[in-house]
Amino acid sequence: RLSDEEPWKPWHTLQFINYILLSVFFQWGVGLHELETEKLRRREISWREKLPFLKDFFRKGGRQAFKDYVFFPLLTLPVAPIVLAGNVGANLIRNLWASTVIFCGHFTQDAETFTERECEGESKGHWYLRQLTGSSNFTGGRWLHILSGHLSYQIEHHVFPDLPAHRYPEVSERVQEICRKHGIHYNTGSFMSQYKTVLQRVLRYSLPERRSANPVNV
Repeated sequence: RLSDEEPWKPWHTLQFINYILLSVFFQWGVGLHELETEKLRRREISWREKLPFLKDFFRKGGRQAFKDYVFFPLLTLPVAPIVLAGNVGANLIRNLWASTVIFCGHFTQDAETFTERECEGESKGHWYLRQLTGSSNFTGGRWLHILSGHLSYQIEHHVFPDLPAHRYPEVSERVQEICRKHGIHYNTGSFMSQYKTVLQRVLRYSLPERRSANPVNV
């Protein structure tokens, strides 16, 4: 729950724990995104309808887990435990970093959210506005941008999804000019300041509506 559009439920008080778990197991969380658990919970779709998806997920995920945690470690006997620990550590670091980059691009304090109804029949101009105001960038050194796959320019990534990522810094200057011209907030800041607002937002909306109006400082 990251906005007041989502009605608060008691289990939302645990969402910071859920956020940590999602970050740790991010590759699996992304893989299960198409499971559409909310629709399953509301019984809009059935588990039977999702069986083909689940079969594909476990087949692909099983192969990956077997390679990372069984096959490659066994190839390196007698140092298999070291290789296994290395693979676990590498995947953990990758999951935490990827999760942080994705959340900083979509769920900072100033990133706007939109309902499905607001997007119905939208004009091309509204689509661009939604990409601009619903995304976030973060600033940093050259290597920070490279290590994030240039998704530190998430606004440009959303506005120009087919553009090669290394062109985002160049395009960013022109996008900012357009935002200034039309009085549109260009959501950017240092990596740590943007990540801080992500944590604040996750914590803030874990509380009921009457309390979520006051930001939580971390």
